[in-house]
Amino acid sequence: MIDNCDKMMYLCFAMRNHISLFLLAAAVLLFAGCGVLGLSSEEKKAEEARVEELVRQGLEARRFTIAVDHMYPVRGSSRYVGSERYSLTVDGAEVRSHLPYIGEAYQVPYGKSKVLNFDDQIEEYIDSVDARGRRIIVFSTDNDEDYIVYTLTVFENGQTDILVRCKNRQQISYRGHIDPDAFPEEE
Repeated sequence: MIDNCDKMMYLCFAMRNHISLFLLAAAVLLFAGCGVLGLSSEEKKAEEARVEELVRQGLEARRFTIAVDHMYPVRGSSRYVGSERYSLTVDGAEVRSHLPYIGEAYQVPYGKSKVLNFDDQIEEYIDSVDARGRRIIVFSTDNDEDYIVYTLTVFENGQTDILVRCKNRQQISYRGHIDPDAFPEEE
């Protein structure tokens, strides 16, 4: 025999389950609706095309900045270095190199060394496209301390691999991206 108290407890339990199911369904719908607020496939394609065009224009004009976020020394593990602090900028015939360095130095000046933090003139600049459609840019500079050759592999989306070979230091690699909205301003 079920009394009124037991009936009330049963109804409360059933109601609590229905409320839980309702809240779960509402949460699912809310998260599904958030996906609709993101970029549509057409908008994503338009943004990718815009980035590719700006990267291409910057490379053609020899005016681009690569924000570096990873460093790969010859010895030791790779390191995240954050793209806010380190960059490589090509501005016409000038290079501004502000890159971290870990590696062995063979012959460098005593005292404070420039390493890979300097502004200087580019001596040679070669721009080509490989079989996969990637831009390969090779340029060199002599900053009075070392002769340095930079080899950039630039992908259509702006992702860039940088190989730095020095005369007096071990080579080192970096990974970063060209920010199409951060090209140096025309002067």
